[in-house]
Amino acid sequence: MKKFIAGLTLAAVSSFAWTINGTGASFPYPVYKQWIHSFYDKTGNRVNYTATGSGTGIKEVVARHVNFGGSDKPLTPRVLKIAKLYMFPTVVGGIVFGYNVPGVHNLKLSEAAIQGIALGTIQYWDNPIIVQYNKNAHLPHKKIIFVHRSDKSGTTFNFTYYLSKMSLIWRKYYGARKLINWPTDAQGRSVAGKGNFGVSAAIKTNNYSIGYVDYADALKNHLQMASVQGRDGRFYAPIPANFSKGAAYAGFDPKKDFYKVIAYPKHGYPIIASTFILLPKEKTASNKEVTAFFNYAYNYGDKAASSLGYVPLPSSVKAQIRKYWEEKGISPAK
Repeated sequence: MKKFIAGLTLAAVSSFAWTINGTGASFPYPVYKQWIHSFYDKTGNRVNYTATGSGTGIKEVVARHVNFGGSDKPLTPRVLKIAKLYMFPTVVGGIVFGYNVPGVHNLKLSEAAIQGIALGTIQYWDNPIIVQYNKNAHLPHKKIIFVHRSDKSGTTFNFTYYLSKMSLIWRKYYGARKLINWPTDAQGRSVAGKGNFGVSAAIKTNNYSIGYVDYADALKNHLQMASVQGRDGRFYAPIPANFSKGAAYAGFDPKKDFYKVIAYPKHGYPIIASTFILLPKEKTASNKEVTAFFNYAYNYGDKAASSLGYVPLPSSVKAQIRKYWEEKGISPAK
């Protein structure tokens, strides 16, 4: 009898199971993957998410080809209104400098060094500006290979937003964008990778390279990661505790659909980003399924997020998001 009841219960769950599809940012993919597996095991409901980059995530949800889009670049309230989209954040993470210089460990990068590497004015690893804070390292006279994204990317947007805040020169000539013609490209010192995983793979396979990549992918690929000088002048190791210090200054506002770029905070690790979900306003039924998934993640996914190096949203922000869902009529069905 017990076996029959158990089988009937499972059949009932399966008969009511649903599937939703999303695409976009690769930055949060490692944690989304874990949340998706846990959610399926618990509910029988399936979430398909492909890490195609923020540019594709925005494009596909605007075209209504998917139930939700993922983007590390937040859309302004004006753009959201035109595209008829809702938006809310899911998690915060760090963008790190992964590097591959044989024999060099615990690299420190000052703001001047980062600016020079990105602008292409620092071309060799033994440049005095890099050596200044790495006097015990054996930095070689080898050309720096800069690794960047090949696709339209929210990670690139947040990294270049950080550069724009940190460097007046970068702000004047390049600004914050999802896709950049990097100065190092013209010098023949660049390698491009698709997705954060592609950047990690390129760093791993190219000696004397350095590039920007999300912490989770850098950790997964066992990359060396540089400590970075923050806005307050201190050097911060790329670890979740330091990401959390910076995230404390996020200041999300539900009245602006949570629009906020949080890179370059006053204190803590300086290159951090939140990642966002975009929903079509008119798709109420599927939106309630999407929010059911992320509500589950907010309730039970913090441990998985932390283990991968992400910073879970504060409970106060989660409460704001749930209220936002309620106001929009897309709260999960009870």
